Amino acid sequence: MPAGSAPPAVHARGVTKTYGDVQAVRGIDLTVAQGETFGFLGPNGAGKTTTIAMLCTLAAPSAGRIEIAGHDTRGAPHEVRRAIGLVFQESTLDGELTAAENLRFHADLYALPTATLPARVDAMLGLVGLTERRDSLVRTFSGGMRRRLEIARGLLHQPRLLFLDEPTLGLDPQTRAHVWTYLSEIRAREETTIFLTTHYLEEAESCDRIAIIDGGRIVAEGTPAELKSVVGADRIELRTEDDTAAARALRERFGLEATAFQGGLRVRAEDGARAVPALCSGLGVLVHEVTVIRPTLDDVFFHHTGRGLRDDASPPGADPAGEH
Repeated sequence: MPAGSAPPAVHARGVTKTYGDVQAVRGIDLTVAQGETFGFLGPNGAGKTTTIAMLCTLAAPSAGRIEIAGHDTRGAPHEVRRAIGLVFQESTLDGELTAAENLRFHADLYALPTATLPARVDAMLGLVGLTERRDSLVRTFSGGMRRRLEIARGLLHQPRLLFLDEPTLGLDPQTRAHVWTYLSEIRAREETTIFLTTHYLEEAESCDRIAIIDGGRIVAEGTPAELKSVVGADRIELRTEDDTAAARALRERFGLEATAFQGGLRVRAEDGARAVPALCSGLGVLVHEVTVIRPTLDDVFFHHTGRGLRDDASPPGADPAGEH
């Protein structure tokens, strides 16, 4: 299909959501192209889940307009629902059914053709590596297996857009990595746009583009590289024989202001790797250890909000006041 001929997977303008006196989402403008992997990055309570609910027709916006694959969420909600798949934060599988039965139940809800359904179920179970467990009860599955089955269920009706709300929340790092492997295969084989919410920085790094949301507003948007370029300088961490003398030398000889942290000093410098040899030779004190850290998405979040992404005190999975 020629570029530009298909409508965006997501097109939202001026979207707000108010609960009583609380404005949970405060005027979001958002466009996601077909075929993208797009990430919503933000802390608990930032407005991620509320926004997803509006995009998926589970909640009506208080103001603004949303189109999904060219369909208006208010005027054509049924068309929107057929165009999307959704994987919730919490599992909605039936533990007393087998993996295949869970998929067939979903197929009945979407009135999928019975003639092609067995092949489609087999294909989806194969895609997420659950073929050998097709006839096992879901209550016997691990958390990672359940999440993979939920992804297969969300793809069963061949949606153009798959929403994943905190898809790997509570999973161990190895299982999270496996889920991302399956998502990459899904994007390639199913040609599905992926829209996910997360507060895991490593997951956001895997997205084509990211929107950072805080306090119900999008505060930054772009590729991971574009967002990190705004922060600019690398962070250099030094552990020296005399941090007081080193901090003075950094200021007087190099024009760098150092900040103390437990066991050392931090400074910001362009091209940190190139700056390190000059710093080490010019400080006049013994340097025990030096580390160069490239800008991270947490640095980007701090740059735009004044706090770290993980400074939020809510426990993982918390959803204050309906997440808002």
